[in-house]
This record gives sequence, structure tokens and C-alpha cells, in this order.
Amino acid sequence: MTRVFPTQRFQRELNAWKWHFHFSRVLLEKSMNNSTFETSIPFICEKIQDFHPLGIIHGDNLTHYNYSLLMFNFILVITITAIIRLLLKPLKQPNVVSQIIGGIVVGPSVLKHSTWFKHYIIHGGAEYLSRNLGVMGFMFYVFIYGVKMDPFLLRKTGKVHLYVALVGISIPTTAVFVVGLLMRKTMEKEMATNSSIGIIAAYLGITAFPVLYNVLKEFNFLNSDVGRMALAMAIIGDVFGVFTVVAFEAGKQGEAGPENALWYMISLVVIVMIILFCIRPVMVWIDDNIPEGGSVDHSFVVAILLGVLVMGFITDFLGISIANGPLWLGLVIPDGPRLGATIIQKSETIMNDLLIPFSYLMVGSYTDVYAMSNVDWSSLVPLFTMVLTGYLTKFFSTWLAAFYWRIPFRDGLTLSFIMSLRGQIELILFVHMMDKKILKIPGFTLLVLVTTIVSAILTPLISMLYDPTRPYIVSQRRNIQHNPPKKDLTMVVCIFDTRSITGLINLLDISNATLDGPLSVFALRVIELVGRANPLIIDHSKQEVPRIYRWSHAIKTLENFSDLREFVKIQFFTSVSPKKSMFQDICLLALEHEASLIILPFNKGGVHNHVVRLINLQVLDHAPCSIAIFVDNGFLQSTNIGSSRRKSTRHKFAVLFLGGADARETLVYADRMVSNPEVSLTVIRFFTHTCVANNEVEKKLDDGIMTWFWVKNERNTNVVYRELVVKNGEETIAGIRAINDGSYDLWLVGRKQGINPIFLTGLSEWSENEELGLIGDFVSSPDFPGSHSVLVIQQQILRA
Repeated sequence: MTRVFPTQRFQRELNAWKWHFHFSRVLLEKSMNNSTFETSIPFICEKIQDFHPLGIIHGDNLTHYNYSLLMFNFILVITITAIIRLLLKPLKQPNVVSQIIGGIVVGPSVLKHSTWFKHYIIHGGAEYLSRNLGVMGFMFYVFIYGVKMDPFLLRKTGKVHLYVALVGISIPTTAVFVVGLLMRKTMEKEMATNSSIGIIAAYLGITAFPVLYNVLKEFNFLNSDVGRMALAMAIIGDVFGVFTVVAFEAGKQGEAGPENALWYMISLVVIVMIILFCIRPVMVWIDDNIPEGGSVDHSFVVAILLGVLVMGFITDFLGISIANGPLWLGLVIPDGPRLGATIIQKSETIMNDLLIPFSYLMVGSYTDVYAMSNVDWSSLVPLFTMVLTGYLTKFFSTWLAAFYWRIPFRDGLTLSFIMSLRGQIELILFVHMMDKKILKIPGFTLLVLVTTIVSAILTPLISMLYDPTRPYIVSQRRNIQHNPPKKDLTMVVCIFDTRSITGLINLLDISNATLDGPLSVFALRVIELVGRANPLIIDHSKQEVPRIYRWSHAIKTLENFSDLREFVKIQFFTSVSPKKSMFQDICLLALEHEASLIILPFNKGGVHNHVVRLINLQVLDHAPCSIAIFVDNGFLQSTNIGSSRRKSTRHKFAVLFLGGADARETLVYADRMVSNPEVSLTVIRFFTHTCVANNEVEKKLDDGIMTWFWVKNERNTNVVYRELVVKNGEETIAGIRAINDGSYDLWLVGRKQGINPIFLTGLSEWSENEELGLIGDFVSSPDFPGSHSVLVIQQQILRA
């Protein structure tokens, strides 16, 4: 059906009918005379269908129904994204690349370009629903990252971070803006305005915090030096980004008249004042009234999530941009493990698994490579030139600024790559520029493809260039065996659960701090990062600990112990980081304070057992010093920590010496303990019945350390030395069982380095806890009789 009518009536009739008909984008115009012309618009009438089908058994075609097609597209994009993610995983690709490609595959660039797909699957109503759900997905995305971000970290930003960030933002933004002005004559009208050029320049100069956070978390860089610097710089960039978007919106409003810009600014100020002085105090009140260990009232959670939609509606209604309202609402919600964590836990699954796929469907529906090929390339040259200028100047300006501030070459290069990454926030901005008519389909497609290609290239380069564990590789010996005489034995004691404090204090007590061998202890409370994005490591002597991360009772207990033990000195730290990177803070603290030993708790069957095991294994792999894993079953309960007088109760310890570096380290640590008159020690050395499989170098070292120990303690009646000759792992276990009479309070054993493999033959299938080693796992198992604790020690591994 084609209708022809005069141009004077065109806009009025179009406004009246556009909600009832779907018409083509091509308008055929023809001149009638000098004063009037007519426009021919082909209308395509669609039959109105029920929203849901009656079913295929009733003869319904499911492709005629909006809801069915919506669900089909949802399933399709999730499936394709998962497949792409699996294929790209060996190439170290971030998740955002797979998501963008998944959306593009479902869009007009691939599947929707198919005639069959267009005929049966594409439906205007389903497209409309999908795009609106995609907008909601982006709204919740920016809201969640608003909750995770801590704006007050800006006050703690270092001078280097600030200057490098300012250089990395100002130079590319200025360069792109100048290039845009020079090429203005070749641009389309909507892009040639100052506000349009400005928003494109700002997008290329600023790196968004959520984009970096996702990539750094995915590749375990959050706690690294470069990761922390990048996040600090990204927060600075986001502040500029918010002001840039506001300035852009004001400029666009001002193009229609100065009064529009004035009303825009008035609306903006009113909204910000309401958020800061009405909503913020309410959120703080809710957070303050959550009891310790309690949960947030369900009605508050529902009200806040509903508030996301309300803020999106209000800011969109006032022309402030639909994403700004949810972002600002998220920023005023206190982050951390109470209100912020609850909001994220309740909404992140909805956002990641249900709404965000629709967001990438929307992006994919706008991305059309065929539209790019159908336009004259000259129309895209200005935009491509601006993008190329932005990426190059961003990279080199950040690199040169890092070099000027004496950031190591490799770290500066990695930082420059990281700050060049783009992702979800840029996609939101591209969609917004489409709404504002700055971009058309070809330009939008160009920006999406460039974003995907740059992220796909840079991310694996970052992984290859930077190893976050490399700083922990040291060439100096930092272990108990080589700790200089009369120098403090420096330890890092990790606390995952404050209920383990008593056992750790007992272990420190029997470590026997003396004038000739004092203890310098760094107590590190490790807390999982939830409800916020930035990891923290807090030195209690220099920084105030946020209320939500305090562990005052445990600190008081440790301080009382330190006051009663003259030669024990304790300093307190708190680490707040994701599970996958907790080990980095532990290793970093040990590295900075030149610790000789890290003491890790072994969580037997607890709720967080899998987390503790993961951390322990990672520390064992990367620690810059020796490690002791403590299986606490309540030994030394008779020790009176609250009194300076020790009881005369004797405690029996046993050392299982199977040879190797770990066994030697264990024996040296036991030697400290046995100088305490409360302790009696039995050392059991294992030999093979032949010299087969003996490592001669290790055996000589073992003989040397054992001779040293025996000469030093030959007059000590509390020391007993025994030898066992075994043929295989079965005899090793039998020998240990024979020694155990149930009277030992603590068993000390080396983990695995240097043990003669004959001692362990046939035992590998018995092991359940890799971090304890085969023998340590056996003596700590419920099958091993007696009420005792176990200390498994691994000597520092020198890595090249």
C-alpha cells in the first residue's frame, strides 16, 4: 500500500501514524513545483498477533510471535557467545570480546543477513522488546559498578597516578578534537558540531573503570602493582568522563536554544542535590543499622533495585541520559560487605545472565558490516582518522608519562596497553551517540569493530608482557635455615578466620622467641573482596581501618600476647582482595618486609575450605620465602596465654625427617622449639635399605644439618633421635604408625622437596590435600590416631 500526500501535511500525518505502521527507511521524493512537493512512503502493514502462541499442535507458527522470537534470540546469543568464549579461551581473550562477537553473529552482519533468517526470525515487535531489555541491561551494569566504586579513593590517589592519568587523558583528547576540527568539512552535519567532536574525543581519551576492572579481574591482575595503578588512573578518568557527558548533553541541548541548556543544567543540579542530600543519608542509615553478621532487609533491596528503574526514567525524562541516573544511585550506596555486597549479590546474576545478553543483541543489531561496504569510504575517513589518532596518542602519552615518572619499562608498557582497552562503557556511549544522531549504522559498526579488534589484540599482549607474580621471584635466601644468628625471625601470619587466633598464638608461643632469636610477626587478616571493586591492603599503624573491616577483638588478643612475651613484636595488616588474588597480598607483604616464613592455616572441612586451599596452593607456588601450613587440632591447650608464668606441663613434638630441603627447614624450626624446657622432641630419620634413588647432593646436605643438630643438642635430655629403614611407602606409613603412641602434641614434617621417592612409593592415591604433601596429609588425617596438630613446612624455592 502506498499513500501520497502533500509535504505540508507530512510531519503531522507521520506523527499520527508512526505508532501503528512499520515503514521502510527509504523515502522517495519528487518535485511537484517550486513551492510544494510530494513524498511517496511505502507502508508495510503487519497483522497483529497474540503475544503468546497457542502451540504448534494448534497449527501456530512460533516465528510469528514476539515472545517466542525474543526467547529464541536470547538462547541463540548465549549459546553462540559460550561457544566463541570456549574457542577463544586459549588465545587469552577477555569475555567482552566473545560477547560482542556473539551479538554481531546474531545481528545483520551474519545471521540476520540471511534471507531465510530475515523472513522467519526477524520480527519488529521482538526487535523492539530486545532493544529495550538491552537498555535495561546497560542500566543495571552501570548501577552495579557504581556500587562497587569508591569515589573517596580519589583523595588517596598518589601524585604519580594523578599526573600520568592527566597526561594520558588530556593529550589524546586534545589531539582528537583538533583533528576533528580540521576534518569538519568532510563530516556529516550531525557529527561536525563541537559537542559531537568533543564527545568522540573524550571517549578516546578516557578509559572507563568498569572496563579495566573486568579485564584485570579476569586475568588476576587486580592486586598487581600495574593493576592497582591502572584502577587508580581509571577512577580519575571516570570523573572526567562524567563531566564530559554532562558537557556534551548541555551542548546538544544548547544547539536547540540557550534556554534548553539552562533548563538541562537546572534539572541536573536538582537531581544531584536530591541524590546527595536525600538518598545518600538514607543509604548510609540502612548500612549503619545492619547488625554484625546480619542481613539486609529484603524490602530495602527491592526498593533500591526498583530505584534503578526510577532513576533511569527520571534522567531520561529530563534529557540527562538514561545511564546517568543508575550510575549516580550506585555511587551513593556504601560499598563493602554489607549493603553494597547484598545489592550486588541480588542483582549481579540478573544483570550478567539475563539482561546483558540482550544488551549485546542490541549492539549486534546495530552493527552491520554490509552497511559499511555500501557507503562511500570517504564518509568514514574522518571518524577513522580520529579513532586512529586517539589510540596512538593514548598509548604513547601514557607510556612517555610513565617513563618520565620512572616506572619500570615493562610496567609502563603494560600500563599503556591496559589504558588503551575499551569495552562495555564505550558500547553504551556508541548506542547513546546513535540516539543523538551523531552516528549512523556505518559509523557505529566501525567503532564497534575497532573496539573489538583493539581489545582482542591488546589483552593477550598484556598477559604475555606482564607476570603479576614476577616481583616475588627473589635470588636471596629467605628461610629459617639461613636466617642470620641473633637477627629477628620475620614471619607473616595469615588469618582467614579470627576463630583460629588461639591456635596461631600457641604456635608463636612455642616458636620460642628469645634474646638471641626474637620474633617479628606481621599479622595479616585476609578478607574476601565483596561489594566493592578496589582491593585494599591496610597498614594499621599508618591507616585507619574502615569499620566494616575491623577485627578489634582478635587484635587485642594478639597485643596481649605480645605484651607478655618480651621478644615478640607484632604489626597488623588487613588485606581485602578477590579470592583468586589474595595470595598476591600475602606474598607482597612477605617480600616487602623480607620475611623468612609465611604461616598459613589449614581449614579442615570449613565453609570456606575451597578458598583457603586455593590460597595455600598459590602461596606455595609463588612465595618469596618458606611456608608453614598449620593444621590446628587444639594442641597446647594448657598453655596460659593470659599469664606470664608458664606451666610445667611438658609437650611432646615429633619431627619426621625424610630428607630434602623441606625436611632440613623443618628440623631447624624444631631446634628453636626444643630450646624451650617445656618441649621434648623426637626426631625420626628415615633411610632406604639400599642407596638406590638417593640424591647424593641432598644426602650430604641432610647429613650436615643432622650432624649440626645433634652436636648442638647432644646434652639435651629432651631430645630423642631414632632411625627407621624402609623399602617403600607402605613401610614408611607402618613405621610412622608404630612410632605414634598418641602422646605427641605436634608433628612436624617437610612437604615434599628432596624426599627420596622410595619413601613414598604407592602413596600417591592416598593423598587428598595436595598442599600438605603425602606424609603431612597422612599424619593430619582422621585415620591417624591421637589428638595432635601438624605443621607442614616447605623451604623457600629459589626461582630464576
